[in-house]
Amino acid sequence: MAKRKARTRRRKSFKLLNALESLTYAEILSRGVAGTGIAGFITGQGDIASTYMVESNSYETTGASAISLADIVKSPGLATSTMAMNLQANIIPMAVGAATTALTFNVGKRLLRRPINNINANLMAPLLGRGIKL
Repeated sequence: MAKRKARTRRRKSFKLLNALESLTYAEILSRGVAGTGIAGFITGQGDIASTYMVESNSYETTGASAISLADIVKSPGLATSTMAMNLQANIIPMAVGAATTALTFNVGKRLLRRPINNINANLMAPLLGRGIKL
């Protein structure tokens, strides 16, 4: 007789705290690499440009303080090189922010376990159903 495959178990609920934690990580990465938050990265103007300055015999980059998707489409080479420089400059603060976020969410979830369970049982389940939890 053929062996049956064990079914993989899926989480049947959407947890708001896990989504908030993921959004926090995305914000840390976006600010460190692109120089702007998630909203600014998605909706920002494509204002990045590089001009040659004859007096100083060098290139000057404008609009590189906040990289957006429009900047990446407009000038992909300049935008990615700026993002790489931002990553090198901000790697330590980003790592500290990510570690602090992980620690904060873990400790917070453990300390607030009872209130979170109470909210899930008495507010979230009756109002939003069993699919969404805090």
